[in-house]
This record gives sequence, C-alpha cells and structure tokens, in this order.
Amino acid sequence: MQVPALNMQGSVKSGKRIAAMVSLASVVVLAGCRQDMHNQPKFIPQRGTTFFADGRSARPQVENTVARNQLHEDSYFYTGVINGAEGTTMPFPVTMEVLQRGQERYNVYCTACHSRVGNGAGMIVQRGYSKAGNFHTPRLQVAPLGHFYSVISNGYGAMPDYSAQITPVDRWAIVAYIKALQLSQNADQADVPASEHVQPLTDIAVSEGLPSGFGSDWGLPPTAATGTPTGEPYVIPTKMAPAATTTTATPK
Repeated sequence: MQVPALNMQGSVKSGKRIAAMVSLASVVVLAGCRQDMHNQPKFIPQRGTTFFADGRSARPQVENTVARNQLHEDSYFYTGVINGAEGTTMPFPVTMEVLQRGQERYNVYCTACHSRVGNGAGMIVQRGYSKAGNFHTPRLQVAPLGHFYSVISNGYGAMPDYSAQITPVDRWAIVAYIKALQLSQNADQADVPASEHVQPLTDIAVSEGLPSGFGSDWGLPPTAATGTPTGEPYVIPTKMAPAATTTTATPK
C-alpha cells in the first residue's frame, strides 16, 4: 500500500499567508490603540491639577536654587556697584589684551553714537539721533568705572541697554578702553615716558598731510537732537529736586 506524498510546498505557502494575516491584524489593532499617545502621564504648563494640594501643575522653584552659570557670586563684577555705590576699580587686571578687546567691542557697539574718539558725535547722532555722552566732559572724566559698566548694562537716557549684546567681561573691557580713550584725548607730557612726545592732534593731522582743522572739535548739524531745551545732552539727575511748595497766609 502506497501513502500519497504530502504537498509540502502548498503547506508552507498557506502558513506564510496565515502569518501575514495575523501580522496585519496586529498592526491594525495596535494602530487603533493610541491611549498611550493621547493620555500621556505629564502636566501641561499653566494648567491645574488635582494631584497637588495647591492645585497647580507647575511646581515652585526650590528655594535658593540657582540656574547653571547664573550663580554670580561676585556681585561687583556683574553690577558695577559695591555697597550701594558705583565702584572705582576694575574687577580683574587690565592687560594689553583686555584693552585691545575693549577697543574692538567699543568700535562695534559704541562708535555709532559716541564716535571713535568718544566725543558723542557719532554717525547716527550726526543724522538726527539724540546726542550721546561725551566722555571728555569733566563729569564723565571723573565718573567711576562702575558708572560706565552700569550704563552699558542698564542704559541711560536715550541709550538702550546692551546687556544682551555684550557679555559682562566685555563690558569691563570696554570700560577699561574708555578710560584709556579719555587719557589719550587729554594727555600731557607727564602721562607718557620721557622718550615719547605728546603732540596736539592738529599737528599730527598736518604731518599726515591733512587739513589743520581735521583735529578740531566736531560740530553737529542743526538736525541733531540734543535732548534739552537749552541744547545740552540729556542727563538723568542723580537726585530729584523736591517739589516746590506754596504757602498761603491766613488773615488774622
């Protein structure tokens, strides 16, 4: 008696079809089961919750927590103020590299208003913007270093703050360069080594083939805004004057 041979090839094909159908059904079932995507275990910002007793999903910051790189232990370095007053010292030594960095940053951010020589008659001031501070006035020549740092950080009058554009270390570098700029524009023979010679800017201009008036003070066009009715630059008063009071005599 002979046993008929099994159709092994047909059985394998049928098995593959069944496996494919099961896999397809599993995909369909899993695709329809999306609760894990719709109901995630998370809190949405500014939305309430019953999980915490105060009803807020956003938790208050832990007391005395400081974000990374925001410890700011050296308050003078970040404010320019010490014991409530603008400081008179640099928070780090001033080297030639610091002055060069300060000059580079000054030329990028400050010259448009204050000019390359710091006289407050920069290019946009000549075109109608409020007159900037002249670093060579008696008031700013004796201003403490912390004052310049504070102005860069917080703004002053018509000047906006540059805290977003200039890092604290670069602000101090600019402060150092401003003081060097003040000295360069008001130097005398006692400020330089004996081997050097101080020359007026007008003499240097002539020696370079420029007109003698090239080194004279710059004038501003009539369109320049000075900020005050008297034609002076706008300056925020350090103390507000007390309001005037009037008294009325009571007849006896």
